Amino acid sequence: MQARPLTFRGITARAVVLKLKRPIVARIMTIAEWPLILIDLDTDEGVTGRSYIGPYNVASIKYLLPIIRDFGHLFSGQPMAPSDLYAKARKSLHLVGYSGMSMVAVSALDMAAWDAAAKAAGMPLCVLLGGSVGPVRAYNSNGLWLAEPEKVAAEAPELRDAGGFRGLKLRLGRAHPRDDLAAIEAIRKSVGEDIALMADFNQGLDMAEALARCPSLDDLGLAWIEEPILYENIAGCAKLAGQLKTPIQIGENFYGPRDLADALDAKACDFVMPDLMRIGGVTGWLRAAAIAGTAGIPVSTHLYPEFSAHVMRVTETAHWLEWQDWAEAVLQRPFPVKDGMVSIPDLPGAGIEWDEDAVKRHAIEM
Repeated sequence: MQARPLTFRGITARAVVLKLKRPIVARIMTIAEWPLILIDLDTDEGVTGRSYIGPYNVASIKYLLPIIRDFGHLFSGQPMAPSDLYAKARKSLHLVGYSGMSMVAVSALDMAAWDAAAKAAGMPLCVLLGGSVGPVRAYNSNGLWLAEPEKVAAEAPELRDAGGFRGLKLRLGRAHPRDDLAAIEAIRKSVGEDIALMADFNQGLDMAEALARCPSLDDLGLAWIEEPILYENIAGCAKLAGQLKTPIQIGENFYGPRDLADALDAKACDFVMPDLMRIGGVTGWLRAAAIAGTAGIPVSTHLYPEFSAHVMRVTETAHWLEWQDWAEAVLQRPFPVKDGMVSIPDLPGAGIEWDEDAVKRHAIEM
């Protein structure tokens, strides 16, 4: 089906705050409530593109909402072409910088624009991008936070069985390295050797700690060690990647494809996992994935499992999708997971529609 030309009318951006079933407990943060900004991009032709972003803390909403809403005024009446909007939105924020909240806002706009484009074409987003509807391999990232070994060992089978997952993510960075090792051992005994275990420090170590602690993980069969140090310390990541046998995973804090290219040029990692909210939405993802594909670097996702599933279907070196249910409370039809695979619905667009009753229950005014 040929896509209908669309004309940008405006944007509605709303904020909700959801309670997490399993609060985030990492070395650098504890989060019990998960804020979301829900975006509806309206067109003159009656097609509405939808997306959401999760900016981590509620306070950040009051800074992001005005930027996103301003896009609605800035682009009203213009052709609704995702790549063009991406470029125009970035240029409109040039004087305040391309990274940080600027890129977050652009990403929110971009994802909604691509959703609208796919709906206008009458096809799933992954098909519009040149791929096909199909399953995407996923690991469960909903839990295994910093808790005592007995607790994470009991939780691990629940997470595995929630969707027949063959991979789980655990968090490291306890006060004593021996407690991290005990947690890994307990989880292994609980779920067996056939489950892939991804370990995430959430940037919780300084360089000295990372050099002291990470080698002890090298013979434990971990799928990767994720963000052991601050994301901006590319030289430090490169040093670790060069010394460790276990692959180093970074990328959720890449603000645009150039950050990914710079990290690969520095040999700062073995794997990358861009975050759609920071990499530049679908447009930024496609450009970043092409760079990783050229280098032969496996690409995983960070958050946003619905949109992420679509782009993974057209990613040359697609690796793992990170699955969480953190936004499902406000979605009409959460994507099903079976046998460790996320299923993309054969529907026009990205497959995101709001449960308006739930949105009203969780809405906050900003």
